[in-house]
Amino acid sequence: MKLHRPLSPRQEALAERALYQAVLTLKSADECRAFFRDLCTPAELQALADRWAVVELLKENRPYREIHRLTGVSVTTIGRVARCLVAGNGGYALAALRTGEARHG
Repeated sequence: MKLHRPLSPRQEALAERALYQAVLTLKSADECRAFFRDLCTPAELQALADRWAVVELLKENRPYREIHRLTGVSVTTIGRVARCLVAGNGGYALAALRTGEARHG
């Protein structure tokens, strides 16, 4: 049995940064798909994809109940995504802006 040694806050921050650096090396959607399928369980990947689908529908100003009906995502999660979209760290908003520009651009 493997002993679990918790990371220090510094080690955790370094590991998180290393993960982001790894993501930045990926050059295509296919490379990202392969990486995230290796990194995440199917359930984790589905949760991430569901949240991203919610972002797109929120940007279209769809009501929460409609988003729930379309995606099956809980209204609680939809609310959490909406809060992050408006007052989070800016990641959803930036990615939504850039993907919108790429589609229209």
